Amino acid sequence: MAAGFALFDTAIGPCGIAWSGDRVRAVALPEATPDGTLRRLNTGRPAAGGSTSPRAIAVTSRRIAELLQGVPDDLRDVALELDTLPAFCRDVFEVTRGIDPGRTLSYGAIATTLGLPGSARAVGQALGRNPCPIIVPCHRVVASDGSMHGFSAPGGIATKRRMLQIEGAIPFDEPTLF
Repeated sequence: MAAGFALFDTAIGPCGIAWSGDRVRAVALPEATPDGTLRRLNTGRPAAGGSTSPRAIAVTSRRIAELLQGVPDDLRDVALELDTLPAFCRDVFEVTRGIDPGRTLSYGAIATTLGLPGSARAVGQALGRNPCPIIVPCHRVVASDGSMHGFSAPGGIATKRRMLQIEGAIPFDEPTLF
């Protein structure tokens, strides 16, 4: 099964994608430099080396770039390689993938959906291990009061806010005179 990784341009900067066959195994949001994005992409994984991506991966990269330009796409049909992650993480990611672009869901609501009310913190910890942000849209998960906490991607909460603004889930910040 061919494996590799590549960078691709988006409205928020160069993102990275890693694959094994036709399945995505990781996505990296932009770091300060392209080399930083590649390092994040390959953290904890053997570097397979850059290569020409299979058609399914190229299409996924294009769709991610379009989503980050405001084109709604839930990316639910993208095949992921998450088999080595704990079952709880995979369950959290499945529920998270069900959140439509332009919408949000709370950590507690995900825990309740999984039949584990009171486990919002565990949901947050699982999302912190998300190897495929955007495809598993952890940026769409917020606190029960709608506030944003603990986004582990580069740029932290500012990146999360920008992604939610692009999707129309929250309004763009209004400029002020001061």
